[in-house]
Amino acid sequence: MNNQNAVKKEIFANTSFEETRIAILEDGRLAELFWERRSNNNIVGNIYKAVVENVLPGISSAFMNIGLDKNAYIYISDVLGGQREPIEKLLKKDQEVMVQVTKDAIGTKGMKVTMDISLPGRYLVLTPFQEFVGVSKNIETPEERKRLSEILRKITVANELGKKGCIVRTESEGASEEELERELKFLMRLWDSVQKRFETVRPPFLLHKDMDMTLQVARDILSDDVAIYMLDNKDDYEATQEFVAKISPDLKERVKHYDGKTPVFKAFNIDKSIEELRKIKVELPNGGSIIIQEAESLCAIDVNTGRFTGNRSQEETVTMTNIEAAQEVARQLRLRNIGGIIVIDFIDMKKASNRHKVVDAMERAVRRDRAKIRILPITRLGLVEMTRERKRESTFSLLTEECPECHGSGRVLSSESIRIKIQREIHNLTSGRPGGNLRVIVNPMLMEVIKKKQELIEKNVHRSVRVLSDPLLTWEDYRIILE
Repeated sequence: MNNQNAVKKEIFANTSFEETRIAILEDGRLAELFWERRSNNNIVGNIYKAVVENVLPGISSAFMNIGLDKNAYIYISDVLGGQREPIEKLLKKDQEVMVQVTKDAIGTKGMKVTMDISLPGRYLVLTPFQEFVGVSKNIETPEERKRLSEILRKITVANELGKKGCIVRTESEGASEEELERELKFLMRLWDSVQKRFETVRPPFLLHKDMDMTLQVARDILSDDVAIYMLDNKDDYEATQEFVAKISPDLKERVKHYDGKTPVFKAFNIDKSIEELRKIKVELPNGGSIIIQEAESLCAIDVNTGRFTGNRSQEETVTMTNIEAAQEVARQLRLRNIGGIIVIDFIDMKKASNRHKVVDAMERAVRRDRAKIRILPITRLGLVEMTRERKRESTFSLLTEECPECHGSGRVLSSESIRIKIQREIHNLTSGRPGGNLRVIVNPMLMEVIKKKQELIEKNVHRSVRVLSDPLLTWEDYRIILE
């Protein structure tokens, strides 16, 4: 834990016409990225009065209209009611229910919702439909856990929490009884207003919108171990300062306005780091590398030694590379916001003790990640399977779209395949008859490659061939003109 506390954290926010980007730097390196576009508003945390559209017993799920283009879906584990009841007994078509979005629409999947509402503050999370009252497991000091438990017991009784639940967040370490009670009262008032609105409005209806991303970061991430929170938008800066002055007055001085002429992400070299996120290959400091290949719900990561040979035995060299790769994989998963099932193919290690070392390094490296992560033991083949919670689409899918040429495969036809394809088409056009001239027009990058094989092409098609280029043609496109 001490090493984690020693990390220097800085937060930079850039707001433009179309989007807000927030970067978290740890020891000067980009560690996490939040991205919100006006065209695709973030709805995670929003609470809606929804209408059940259809119930699907076969997959224990239901679809709900929350007023957006796509219907939201709910799985039985997120439905309140009898623990062992089938979903068709708990939900009926046209039923009106209160739901909260837990995951944005990702790829072809709609947004995911739950009926188990939670209202987060800076220090506390109010869970109106849960009776559990407790302290976050991330607060490890026994004395602090005891102090917070006693305060929580006292304020929940005094404020008549009743059958509602409440969890003390990690940020509450060192918080006073007054601060915790003030926030509990605020969250209970907020819940009352949500309930009253639910009773009076017609669905589908937005009952409660979570705060803007700049304020969410101030609420959830700004703490004593953050050196600075710098925003380049004056309105966002003033709103954040006002918000921080209410929830954590001692941190108000760390919120700064950036008014430099050079854009803030360029000034602190963040834009360059964001560009790197499009690459599938990430170099490791000692010469090895990792290859990251993302699909919609599964990500495969391959570890290579590259030119790193080390000064010791092969087993030790491989283990060192794998440990270095484990640390970088943990950073990249968080930075790229990769979720779902992740399979990491580490380089084979003969000793079980070395395999354990790599998994231990991985577990230590993911501790800074706020997403829920589960890591399974390494297999004999050097594979590590893990899952990582994702509430929003990954940075890679946000930045990119499917290539119209390779159709998402990441590869195009080789020059040799195109040459053979051209020959086959010429043969079909001429019915194999010899004689005559023809022109083949290709992409400029392909022209030199095809020219080197011109003699072979002419021999195969029995005709004289001229190879020309057209910059408007894509790699796989070509034209054949008979003369």
